[in-house]
Amino acid sequence: MYVCICNAIRETELRRVARLTNGDAEAAYAKLGKRPNCGSCLNEADAILFEEREMGLQPAPA
Repeated sequence: MYVCICNAIRETELRRVARLTNGDAEAAYAKLGKRPNCGSCLNEADAILFEEREMGLQPAPA
């Protein structure tokens, strides 16, 4: 699914970059070599980054 239409950024790309960088959606976009255009995606992108980072902190099931 595309999160950012302006930059053609997919959810999978955001989840991958969430593990490689700290910061908000704008920092993640910069890591991808892009920057926000219209900004309507930033809240959803921030939520995806937060979710991915939270999942990475939880221990794996035994």
